[in-house]
Amino acid sequence: MKKGIVVVSFGTTYEETRKLCIESIEDRVRELYKGFFVSRAFTSQMVINKLKNRDNYHVDNPKEALEKMKANGVKEIYIQPLHIILGHEYEKLLRQVEEFLKNNKDYSIKIGKPLLYNDEDYKKVVEGLSLSDIKAKEGIVFMGHGTDHEKDISYDKLEKAFREKGYENVYIATVEGRVTLEDIIPKLKDRGIQKVVLKPLMLVAGDHAINDMASDEGISWKIILEREGFNVKPILKGLGQLEKIQDIYLEHLEKIMD
Repeated sequence: MKKGIVVVSFGTTYEETRKLCIESIEDRVRELYKGFFVSRAFTSQMVINKLKNRDNYHVDNPKEALEKMKANGVKEIYIQPLHIILGHEYEKLLRQVEEFLKNNKDYSIKIGKPLLYNDEDYKKVVEGLSLSDIKAKEGIVFMGHGTDHEKDISYDKLEKAFREKGYENVYIATVEGRVTLEDIIPKLKDRGIQKVVLKPLMLVAGDHAINDMASDEGISWKIILEREGFNVKPILKGLGQLEKIQDIYLEHLEKIMD
């Protein structure tokens, strides 16, 4: 029986970060699983539509990716999501797979876990981010996407994992979650932090990182923090670029292979 792997992410409209953070993982999957039919899917239809209309560049959504597997005679399918938490996008993926299986009951589909799933994942992410060079009076603020889903607490749990490793000046704020940048600023001041390094806690350094975090225009996090008196340095590097973060996704894929 032919076997296939679908690598699924939210997606991005930025070509450079797509290559650095998504294609790099796909390439490792192809290298590890030679002979498998490997394809890509995005869960964001908005991103898919924008790429199609703007660049005439097509990316499948999960349902289309599964239909493509079917057309190629692949009935044993493994799906590895590149999402960060068990939120709405992950649940949407589960629903789409469930819908496909209703009409294709003889197919075998296994779905891997996102980046932050069990306690060990949190420890591995902290280690994989390699933050040992934090200087005195310097803080790191990660921009997470955040969600109204109950799994928004995953960001709190990750910050706690940083504390357990001795990183007192590392904070996580979110764009759409419960903890915002405004919640973090008083904590930075209380610790006497003068310089803030901004990093995306997202698979890709895409629209949120470029515009909401690092922009010199509008009301980006960089501008807000500078107005509060901090020296700010944004770093536009998505998690998908980091080999040790990639390793966690590949470990999750390996588990469903077993």
